[in-house]
Amino acid sequence: MQAVKEKLQDVSALRKAKAEAKAHEKAEKEMAKARMEIAHETRLAREAEAKMELHVAKAGMMADRETAKQGSDNATNSLSDVTVSPPTATP
Repeated sequence: MQAVKEKLQDVSALRKAKAEAKAHEKAEKEMAKARMEIAHETRLAREAEAKMELHVAKAGMMADRETAKQGSDNATNSLSDVTVSPPTATP
């Protein structure tokens, strides 16, 4: 009878150890999954930041071009505003 009790206790302890190991392994898998998700989101954020910087640079270049264009238009307009009178003939 005592041997049967000990055997049942051993089986129970073994089951408990297996359950603990399984829970520990599950927790490790969840942590690894969370780390992967964090790394993925970080990568996406870096890519979005790089795209944003690219768009800001493009907008800056477009603004520079537009400013230069406006400057050349102003110079052309100021030249066309100048009227040149034809030379007068002196007798």
